[in-house]
Amino acid sequence: MRTFRNILFWIHLITGIAAGIVIAIMSFTGVVIAFEKQLIAWAERDMRTVQVPSPGAARLPVEALVERVRAVRTDGQPTAVTVFPDPASSVLVSIGRGSVTYVHPYTGEALGNGAEGVRGFFKWNVELHRWLLASGDNRPVGKAITGASNAVFLFLAISGLYLWWPRKWTLRAMRPSLWFRRGLKGKARDWNWHNVIGFWTLPVIIVLAASGMVISYKWASNLVFTVMGSPAPTTQGPPGASSVKVPAPAVETPRMPMDALMAEAQKTLPAWESVTLRLGGGARSGQGGADGVDAVSFSVRETEAWPLFSSQQVSLNPFTGEVAKLEGYADYNSGRKVRTWLRFLHTGEALGLMGQLVAAIASLGGVFLTYTGFALAWRRFFPRRQRATTEAKGAPVAAESERAA
Repeated sequence: MRTFRNILFWIHLITGIAAGIVIAIMSFTGVVIAFEKQLIAWAERDMRTVQVPSPGAARLPVEALVERVRAVRTDGQPTAVTVFPDPASSVLVSIGRGSVTYVHPYTGEALGNGAEGVRGFFKWNVELHRWLLASGDNRPVGKAITGASNAVFLFLAISGLYLWWPRKWTLRAMRPSLWFRRGLKGKARDWNWHNVIGFWTLPVIIVLAASGMVISYKWASNLVFTVMGSPAPTTQGPPGASSVKVPAPAVETPRMPMDALMAEAQKTLPAWESVTLRLGGGARSGQGGADGVDAVSFSVRETEAWPLFSSQQVSLNPFTGEVAKLEGYADYNSGRKVRTWLRFLHTGEALGLMGQLVAAIASLGGVFLTYTGFALAWRRFFPRRQRATTEAKGAPVAAESERAA
């Protein structure tokens, strides 16, 4: 058993040194992006509300708002439009991935492209976290490095827990791992920090790293479905990402206005807090193939929904407004439910603000675990010999002084 612990210790040490820098980068960026949605919402709070011209004032058609955005945003095409139930809320039009424009629903005025600096800052951190800022053909390489480093982090967490496990569960044995001790320096301080931070954060770090594995590797994602006894999906992507086909009308039929389709989507969840229409495909195209035409896809979020991350995917016939497919969290199989939970546990969003705070603190703990791990390794491989050398040199001088006396 002692030999096994020694072997495990050296594997723990060497793999930690090899992947430590990337783990530190991923941990630090995890702290930064923990409250991304809340901070962006705060930065864009002024653009998210408008002055209602008069009680019961008519809003412009969604099509008109989208066209206004197309006119002012020549750098990309609208991909989605989101409306909110509050009459004083602006309409959010997404441009590509990560870029947005807020529109006044009563005048059609473009209110701004959001807090571009804040969004750019978080986008940079996300790209660093996921791909180490690699782009183009190099992005798979960056993803492979972060994925492997995340797997090493999971191993370090589990092996560290085993190496830490006390032989006797006594207060005396546990005390150095329960809280920080004052007055320590050098190796003793780093050892205390490493143990205390690990003791309080490792359970959360194991969840973050394990869920990161599921996000990084398709085989890990499929394993979740296999363990839960559910068939693994044949395609990757968020719920509702695949298009739903509906029969093409026998005769030429005009498509329903977006507002009318949104109203039908809202009926599926009366207590809705936002409705997002995905543009493209069935949202604009009138062309159909042998297998039919694309349905219009909506994502509807419900007020005080549980789980907090849940939303309902609604696919409507663009000609009749009839529901072609309706799918919510309750309709998922066991594998998909667990897989979705793991996705949002990775950021802490599954448990709301408190979950995000816990995830951020654990990620910060990962930064300090990396630092103290490097410090302990440095002292192991490059021990300080200055004191010993000084004492060795001082011994002959002291002896000579004694003889002279």
